[in-house]
Amino acid sequence: MRRFVVTGILVGLLGWIAAVPAQAQDKSARGSVTAVGMDTVTVKAGAQELKLTVDGKTEIIAEGAGTANRAAVAKGAAGAKLADLVKVGENVEVNYREAGGMMHATTIRKVRSTGAGGGGVSEPKAATPMSSGTVTAVSGTSLTISGASGGGGKFTQTFTIDSATHVVAEGASTASAKGKVTITDLVKKDDSVQVTYVESGGTLRATEVRKRNTKP
Repeated sequence: MRRFVVTGILVGLLGWIAAVPAQAQDKSARGSVTAVGMDTVTVKAGAQELKLTVDGKTEIIAEGAGTANRAAVAKGAAGAKLADLVKVGENVEVNYREAGGMMHATTIRKVRSTGAGGGGVSEPKAATPMSSGTVTAVSGTSLTISGASGGGGKFTQTFTIDSATHVVAEGASTASAKGKVTITDLVKKDDSVQVTYVESGGTLRATEVRKRNTKP
């Protein structure tokens, strides 16, 4: 059985679902699922119908996905089936890459609505700066990470955190159900994270902090 990367839910510090930034030359689409195969998802995005391939590198982001995946593993499976995570009729936003006439889904995220006109396809977006590393310090207003850079070097970066910063972490839905969620409830020292940020006046402001599951 193919294993997928799953995330329980996307939660911002204000409790809203965060958007996943598209990489350079990636496309994104929003629409409704019309078919789910063993390793494909078909999405009707406005007037277009997209058949996307899905593999072990595809990240599926939806409330309850982490729970479903753990339940499948507990029963001896490699992970949840694609059809258990994404169902016909659900609204999704997908990031994908086109190559050799194929469209590969890098991220599938469940959304509340397809938007006007039943959704559509967006053109490639400019690259968004990202850094990946290990958390060395975290507070309600800042996050510091360290990691390896090119040539065997190391780096340390500190990002400001504010109410617009979105945090992506499995189990966030459980935490948010108990009340207001802050980054310190979800991200801890020594966690592996990926940070999307913007730079202004020498300050790095985190727009998204994604906790990465390092367990096999």
